[in-house]
Amino acid sequence: MKTRSLSWLVLPVLLLLGGCPEGGGGDGGFGNGGGISSRIAYVANSGSNNVSGYMITTNGALTTISGSPFSGVTAPSAVTVSADGSFVYVTNQGGANSVSAFTVNSTTAELTLVANSPFTAGTNPSAVTVSPNGNFLYVANGGSNDVSAYTITTGSGVLAPVAGSPFPAGTTPSAVTVSPNGQFLYVANGGGNVSAYTITAGSGVLVPVAGSPFPAGTTPSAVTVSPNGNFLYVVNSGSNNVSTFTIDGATGALTSQATIAAGTSPRGVSIEPNGLLLYVANGGSNNVSAYTITAGTGALTPVSGALGNPFSAGTTPSGIATPGRP
Repeated sequence: MKTRSLSWLVLPVLLLLGGCPEGGGGDGGFGNGGGISSRIAYVANSGSNNVSGYMITTNGALTTISGSPFSGVTAPSAVTVSADGSFVYVTNQGGANSVSAFTVNSTTAELTLVANSPFTAGTNPSAVTVSPNGNFLYVANGGSNDVSAYTITTGSGVLAPVAGSPFPAGTTPSAVTVSPNGQFLYVANGGGNVSAYTITAGSGVLVPVAGSPFPAGTTPSAVTVSPNGNFLYVVNSGSNNVSTFTIDGATGALTSQATIAAGTSPRGVSIEPNGLLLYVANGGSNNVSAYTITAGTGALTPVSGALGNPFSAGTTPSGIATPGRP
């Protein structure tokens, strides 16, 4: 692993799509020949109320997409892209409390608003994700303490609320993720725990897992599942650490394994596609902590400081993404 500055990770709200999230990123990588879906990146700009679009070159550089930046958002807080690269969804705060939906031009990657967009969400939507099969979209609403669920119409990207939506979450939900097999959804709640749900096949309805919510550290702010679906990692910005859980493959229940120190005020987390390394963006210490993941147990071990760990970043990094693993 080479030592280098990670300042490129510090974009307002960045999502890189470099493979199939449901498969742990597949071959991933930049310029992997996997079509436009493996070479696009979008940034939600909360200050300028727009979305910047980029193509990823073979050496990892970003070049601006024609027509970028794109309008149609208000105080955007989070962004996600469907696994096939067909749709982009952005959560809007600033009183808008909605989700903007865009289609992605398969040739140019330009964004076009979906009919009837934006779609109503809860109060202060703070995180958004698409299920691995592309059928459902979920939004964590930090102000109304719930999760909005939608079906995604194939071909158009139009959103329709799932029956029973929104579903109750914990206090101040701030992050959301779906397991690679699409069976479970997890929400990091700023109040100090993680809500776990099973996703009903066909309908997308959320059913709380027995024992949920599960205790985490202080002020959980980010969450991710390992590519093999066996482990959940929660970044706790208030206690400056990362909690590791094992996932019961049958029920989705979480069992706490360990907690390991991170930098100051960690805010983002991502796992590289092969599932061997985990990275945490530390907003207070302006760096990125790197860990190896032990196969079988999911235990985290800090990468050697001799390699530069933690790695320098820009000012107040708040998110991090690796190809196919936003």
